[in-house]
Amino acid sequence: MRVIAGSAKGRTLSAVPGSGTRPITDRVKEALFNILGQAVINASFLDLFAGTGGVGIEALSRGARMAVFVERNRRAIQAIRKNLQVTGLKVQAEVRQADVFTYLRQRPVELFDFIYVAPPQYEGLWLDTLHALDRQAWLAPDGEVIVQIFPKELVAFELETLAVFDERRYGSTLLVFLARREDVG
Repeated sequence: MRVIAGSAKGRTLSAVPGSGTRPITDRVKEALFNILGQAVINASFLDLFAGTGGVGIEALSRGARMAVFVERNRRAIQAIRKNLQVTGLKVQAEVRQADVFTYLRQRPVELFDFIYVAPPQYEGLWLDTLHALDRQAWLAPDGEVIVQIFPKELVAFELETLAVFDERRYGSTLLVFLARREDVG
């Protein structure tokens, strides 16, 4: 795992020991940020189930204004902090050791331009997270939610305030893009 582009390009990121996280591959990460393009510059980024922090760190490296990393696993938190230190991006980051659902029940202090959701596979957490985001407005106007799941996990769903506008499959990874319903169409 490494940072692909930007100010920390080429820096190697530490993995979380054990099998509790599933880091995004460089191929998928590169595809994701090619899709997001220049919109990442000066954006606020919320990385839920952050794991190693690779996605939020990539956003910061590419010019995001700030990123919040939410992860409950202590070893993952240690990896995120180490990775932020190695990349020199810790000043723009906030690391929260918390359960994602407890975090999302709070009243948002800031709305985020991008919210990345990459929970453990086959536990239905991605859909629970979308319902939590749908209930509490965390997404900025014109913002996007991106969900990373195994393609077989995808089921039909409907939300009140969020709607799917794109899906991209990269081997065993599916990225689902959502925005506020009024911004889709």
